[in-house]
Amino acid sequence: MPWFWRGLGEPVKTLGPGETELAGGTPGRPVPSVRPPGAFDVGVCPTAALERQGDQVAVRHDRCVYCMRCRSGDGALDWALDSDWAVESREPLGPGFARSIHMRILDSGDCGGCLNELRQLHSPLYSLHRFGVFVTPTPRQADVLVVVGPVTEGMAGALHAAYVAMPEPKRVMALGVCALNGGVFAPSFAVRGGASAVVPVDIAVPGCPPPPLAILSALRTVMGRPLASATRAGEVGR
Repeated sequence: MPWFWRGLGEPVKTLGPGETELAGGTPGRPVPSVRPPGAFDVGVCPTAALERQGDQVAVRHDRCVYCMRCRSGDGALDWALDSDWAVESREPLGPGFARSIHMRILDSGDCGGCLNELRQLHSPLYSLHRFGVFVTPTPRQADVLVVVGPVTEGMAGALHAAYVAMPEPKRVMALGVCALNGGVFAPSFAVRGGASAVVPVDIAVPGCPPPPLAILSALRTVMGRPLASATRAGEVGR
């Protein structure tokens, strides 16, 4: 069992409370970049996440699947190595939830990518429970409903029922591009769209999939205690 002995020789250290710098912890994401016409072709993006606005190339992260095609070649876009990806539409739950929340994870048609990133939060490296975040099997005990994957027609009713069963106050987190708008599966006859097509979404986390640090940052934001960004000294590069 060579993997067993290798594991003993490669210990994993849990990140400190304020320590979010981690090699490979975030793939980063493209950011608006100044690229004159002819210096960069926005058509390189397969999901139309890039839009030209004069000399600047704007980025729609709710469409970006992080294929990195815009990160290579002539005129490659700037790339931010951060993990503050969440976009809020409502205020945090409140002071009573600053130290502890329970989340219900609902797979509405996920390919497995977002779920795998969520599972990483239980590893010793991230140690989700030390931040007071716990997973519950029932929406009746959940403060946050985390939706992953595009909402299929078969899961739309279950998603709505889970939301109705949650006690107030409650929040819904759409995790990943597919949960935001259906992603690359949106054209399918079996997909209704993103989570907002069925329930109100309070916090959106783009990415395909979003890394564990981005998910953890979003959960802490719901609690009103956001983590520091994993940007390395504000690093922006290619």
